Amino acid sequence: MEFGLWEKYYKEILDDFGFSRENDEESAKLLDEILSTEGCLTLDELSEIVGFSDKYIVFGAGPSLKEHVQLLKNDYDLKDYVLVAADGATTALIEEKIAPDIVATDLDGRLDDILLANIRGANIIIHAHGDNIDKIARLTPFFNNVLGTTQAQPAGNLYNFGGFTDGDRALFLAVALGASEITLAGMDFGDVVTRYSRPNIETATAKADDFKKKKLMYAEKFTQWIIDNENVKVVNLKE
Repeated sequence: MEFGLWEKYYKEILDDFGFSRENDEESAKLLDEILSTEGCLTLDELSEIVGFSDKYIVFGAGPSLKEHVQLLKNDYDLKDYVLVAADGATTALIEEKIAPDIVATDLDGRLDDILLANIRGANIIIHAHGDNIDKIARLTPFFNNVLGTTQAQPAGNLYNFGGFTDGDRALFLAVALGASEITLAGMDFGDVVTRYSRPNIETATAKADDFKKKKLMYAEKFTQWIIDNENVKVVNLKE
């Protein structure tokens, strides 16, 4: 999605959630400065790394995730796919001894698992927004093979492929990398959250609060936009 089109959705999101564009831009500037010092991937470099396949599996952190992981382990040859974990879904893959090729994160999943995935070869897509400035500052330097993204105007080392949540941003990334087929696992878009998306809950699942439900509505909306507008086959295992 070109930024000119994305910006229309972005303004809607800012108004709907009461987010600050200035804070988003401040976080993006900080991430860009860190990556300028520490080093980072370009889209072309990431494309070369994952160029072994144009078939992708994107793992969300919904309640169907573990069921879908088992299905994929039994019925798919995962070596034929680029595996992309959306933030907290990384933990479920680590539990199943699956190493993702890419993790898309705004750094609010279980950091130990994301770091472990990085050590095992995962490329980390770190997203800057107004609510994670402190995490950007503290945690970014610990990762290798990082590509930076922003939901504001992209500049410097940062990209904006479109998308709002970790899950649908992972889809837009897959499209930007040339995916011809994307399988969605654990992408429920419902009103239930899991410990993978909300590590602080005491049970395996819980009802989503209004804020999370609204985010999931946008995630579903942007996923449908990809289905309607991009030349890519999208298969949701939930359906």
